[in-house]
Amino acid sequence: MKKYFFINFIILISIGIIQSEYSIENAFPNLSFTSPVGIHHAGDGSDRIFVVEQEGRIKVFPNEENATNSSTFLDIRSIVDQDGGYTEEGLLGLAFHPNYSQNGYFYVHYTDHLNGNLNLPRNILARYNVNPNNPNQANPNSEEVIMIIDQPYHNHNGGQIGFGPDGYLYISLGDGGSGGDPQGNSQNLSTLLGTILRIDINSTSGDLNYTIPIDNPFTEVLNARDEIYAYGLRNVWRFSWDTETGLLWAADVGQNAWEEIDIIYSGFNYGWNVMEASHCYPPGSDCEPDNYELPVYEYELYVDGVCSSTGGYVYRGNKLFTLKGKYIYGDWCTGDIWALDKVNNQTYINEDIIRTGINITSFGLDQNNEILFCGNSSVYKIKSTFGDLNLDDQINILDIVQLVSYILENDYIQNGDINSDQIINVLDVIQLINVILG
Repeated sequence: MKKYFFINFIILISIGIIQSEYSIENAFPNLSFTSPVGIHHAGDGSDRIFVVEQEGRIKVFPNEENATNSSTFLDIRSIVDQDGGYTEEGLLGLAFHPNYSQNGYFYVHYTDHLNGNLNLPRNILARYNVNPNNPNQANPNSEEVIMIIDQPYHNHNGGQIGFGPDGYLYISLGDGGSGGDPQGNSQNLSTLLGTILRIDINSTSGDLNYTIPIDNPFTEVLNARDEIYAYGLRNVWRFSWDTETGLLWAADVGQNAWEEIDIIYSGFNYGWNVMEASHCYPPGSDCEPDNYELPVYEYELYVDGVCSSTGGYVYRGNKLFTLKGKYIYGDWCTGDIWALDKVNNQTYINEDIIRTGINITSFGLDQNNEILFCGNSSVYKIKSTFGDLNLDDQINILDIVQLVSYILENDYIQNGDINSDQIINVLDVIQLINVILG
């Protein structure tokens, strides 16, 4: 009798129904960074965060909200060039070797201005070693250049590097810059520009400081560069793998009209500069969409202020349970964060999580697959509203009924611990009612 009275009491006072809500907060409020463009962990179990600063530094610190100090892991500002702060140049990427805890190797991707007498940037892929006597400090004199790619313009330098599930290193390169790909690089397999590359850095071959994986898609194509994994891309700033499915996701920054989200497959042509997303380029021209791999999602530029996509990650952490399996990404201009969800074999639904107002430059993961993002001078995290106990993406009376059931059965479930005191009791019910009532 008491059980049903209590539930009926809850029903009587719980009259509101709201959607799950998200907020953001500074993940490390005591720390600040200069133009952060990357967030990483080393995969060594140390639970440290590495933040890449565009001017040429990498900072490291413990993954603790109250962290008060960061160490300079690597400082190569003397060789990195941003062309006076140009937003698409600088230190652009960081990747730790899969066996980093044993060999201490990590890789960086940056630009300099030593392209002959042209004062044009070069993309540099280089390897460094950690100081064996100090895990928070790299050896700045250990650089071994792996690859150099000359650029014809100052923009569209791509930036991301990362080790795939196959152990190979992937590198994204822009189409060479200017506008509209005037040199036609993205559709030209004889150049590395406008592509995602895939190389084996664990061995060398001839004059190369790497080898070509035997299953790279264009090794048998006349005049094609063997390093190319996928092409027809404009400027993939950030890409990532789904840690569960192994799919490679990328956000390709658009030209004048469309931003696109792609799933990258070996040997596929993504259309630029014949197409911009799923549309012929330039507008009004003829093209054959069936000849290209179209994006899984696109959004129109300059609508409500959006301007440039920042690729993220498929969420596989444990704290944001309503985002499980969704691709989390954002926009640089507005700071919008979205969740892209596949609802069937052909359809994706895009959920607007929150407009942050932050110039989002990159997303990243900690060692527990919890998502972070950076922009301005800080690193942020997404907070979710606890209480969606039946996982229907709403917080309402049904969740209260579920919570009461857990209490009566003396069960503990983390998502029901609304006040985070490690106990589920009437105080959590009261807190959940307050959430529903706003």
